[in-house]
Parts: sequence; C-alpha cells; structure tokens
Amino acid sequence: MPAHKKKNVIVGQSGGPTAAINSSLAGVYRTAKDRGYNKVYGMIHGIQGLIEGRYTDLSEHIQDGLDIELLKRTPAAYLGSCRYKLPEICENKELYEKIFDTLTKLEIDCFIYIGGNDSMDTIKKLSDYAIVNGYDIRFVGCPKTIDNDLALTDHTPGYGSAAKYIAASIKEVIRDGYSLETDHGQVIIIEIMGRNAGWLTAAAALSKCEDCDGPDAIYLPEIPFDCDAFIKNVKKLLKEKAFVTIAVSEGLTLADGRYVNELSNEVGYVDAFGHKQLTGTASYLCHLVAEKCGCKTRSIEFSTLQRAASHLASRIDIMEAYNVGGAAMMAADEGDTGKMVVIVRTSNDPYQSTTEVKDVHRIANDERLVPREWITKDGTYVTNEFIQYAKPLIQGEVAPIIVDGLPRHLYKPGFHDLL
Repeated sequence: MPAHKKKNVIVGQSGGPTAAINSSLAGVYRTAKDRGYNKVYGMIHGIQGLIEGRYTDLSEHIQDGLDIELLKRTPAAYLGSCRYKLPEICENKELYEKIFDTLTKLEIDCFIYIGGNDSMDTIKKLSDYAIVNGYDIRFVGCPKTIDNDLALTDHTPGYGSAAKYIAASIKEVIRDGYSLETDHGQVIIIEIMGRNAGWLTAAAALSKCEDCDGPDAIYLPEIPFDCDAFIKNVKKLLKEKAFVTIAVSEGLTLADGRYVNELSNEVGYVDAFGHKQLTGTASYLCHLVAEKCGCKTRSIEFSTLQRAASHLASRIDIMEAYNVGGAAMMAADEGDTGKMVVIVRTSNDPYQSTTEVKDVHRIANDERLVPREWITKDGTYVTNEFIQYAKPLIQGEVAPIIVDGLPRHLYKPGFHDLL
C-alpha cells in the first residue's frame, strides 16, 4: 500500500505573547519543511482568524537562514494572537463545519497550535470533532505561557525568559532604591503578572544573589491575602531597614474570593474565558502602606515588558521553545492527535531536558499552581526548592542581532499588512 502523500500544515499562535513563542513557530516551520510537507500555512490571529478566512502561506514571508534566526529572536506573536473560546461542539456545529471546510480546502494534514491553557482547550475540541466525524487531520498543542501553569509539563516555553527579565529588573530597582535617602523609609511594591498561579512573582526571588539582597517579601495568589497581616509585616520590615522592596502577584485574592485590586477599582472588562482584567494591585497596596505606615511608596508594574523583553531572553528558553515546536510537528507527522508536547527535566545539575507527548484532555482547563511546600509557612516568600527549580531555566543569553544600535526583529511589511 503506497505511503500517504504529505500535503500541508497549518500553525497558529494564541493567548498572551512571549519572548519565545516565535522560536516555537520557527521550530514548527523548519521541521515541517524538513519532513517534506508542501505548504506551511499560518493562521492570522489564531483560530479566530482561521474562522474569518485569514491565513497565509508562510514560505512567502519566511526564508531559511537569517529569517529563522531573526524569528527566534523576535518577541510577541509573529502571526498575531487571539483570545477566542471555541464553543462546545453541541452548541455550534455549524462553526466546526466551517473550520473543517477550510482545513479540507487547504488540504491540511497537521494542525499545530502554540499557546497556553485555553489554547489546549481548542486542540481538545478540534481533535474530538475530527475523530467523531472521520477527518484525517492531526491536532497537536505546543505549550507556551509565561504563567507556567500548564499541567503535566515541567515548565513552559516563555517562562524562563520572563523570569530572567523579572529577576534582572528587580535587581536594578533595588539598586536604584538604595541610592535614594529618605527620612521616613520607602516601600516599593512591584506588581508581576499571574492571575491564579504565582510562578512569575516567585521568580523575583532569583534576584537574591551575592550582589543583591532580593525582595524583602513575596506574595503569591496561591495564599489568601490578608491586608492586616501585610501591613504588620511592612511595619516590621521598616523597623529593620529604610528601603523595602515587595513583589506581589497581580492576582492576589482575599479570603472571600475578591481580587485585591477590586478594593479600589471596579474591574469592568472580562474576556471570552471569563477572566477579569487585572491591574492596580501594587497601586492599591502602596496607598494602603502610605496611609498606615506614613512612609514614601512607589508602585511599579512590569506589565507587557515581562513577556516582550527578548533582549534579555534565556538561551535555555529559546532553545527549548524551538525544540518543542519541532517536537509538536514531529508528533503530528507521526500520527499523534489530541496531544500536547511536554518538557521533561532529566537532570538539574547539569540541566538537561527532553520532550514527550501527553493527552491534551488531561491538560486543557487545568491549572498548575506553585506547590504549597515551595512557599514559606507564613506565605511571604518562596523556599529554596523553588530556587533550585527555576534557576536553571534562566541560564544563558541569546545575543540579539543589532542594527543601528537596536535589536533587529523579523518584520515584513507585506506580511504585517495582514495583521
């Protein structure tokens, strides 16, 4: 019986961008070409763009060699991202028929989706529909999220570079703070991304080294936040030192389930997945500290910089992101569907990892939190176990390609007209 003639691949990016997501795209594209696929299509703004008929042949925009290296060093989602929640199949069969009509027209063999938890929900639903309705298309998820909250994988591409940026920036903030004298003490509160999982905020502890004391306290969303206990701790710290640095997750939650930022703002915007927009946690806590402690305060939000700072990307992260993209493409090529590639740590010193594939049904709509035993008993810092886990992930640098004094990214005017 003749072997199946390979046709085409389609790849999309979804959710919050990272400094490493395009490295995974490069891995998918290069591996698909090496394995003999005809065309590699890119969805413009993920599954939402595909539904709208927006896609492009990536070979018209990406060449081998320098383009691949530039793509690996380019932050954000080159294809454009989305936060689109597919309805349940029983709720809108017509929508799924439309998607699969497009995939059939494009002669798609393999569908690769690079994203986080919500993106794996898309892979789950599409693979289920394909199996039930007899479509010979393989659907494989490629993990990506700075939140590091996907189940079954040791960590996710994007996290290491974001953690590296956070730790380096906190070192700089602390150095700046010590240079300014104040009569009544100063408290700087740094707000770090993390809705329910505190992996990013925990990375603040990596700034503690022989030339930096690191933050004085770290508050994660895994532990219910107590405003009175927080103020008590701040007062204690101010008695010990004139300059205090505290890292907090944007998703700090009170015992009654409210986000801390809701104490000062009514959070209006809610996305398709029911996620409230979070901002202002550090600002609220700074006002609280100023009122209760009578000292100077400053709030800092790293915001988008946490996921866009490719100039300080982790070499381990970029390398693994590329390998994971290639592994996702290989898994689909070899017949896997309804799966996600995971990273398996095989050694911590020296750090080494490999990849496996796991059933996406065990991953989608789950959320991996920082283990309680990696947080101190009083909930104000992380333990050495977390440090040992995270430190290998920030190692090494990927030198930017500098043009006119600035990092060069992959930018094609004709392609960006599509976005």
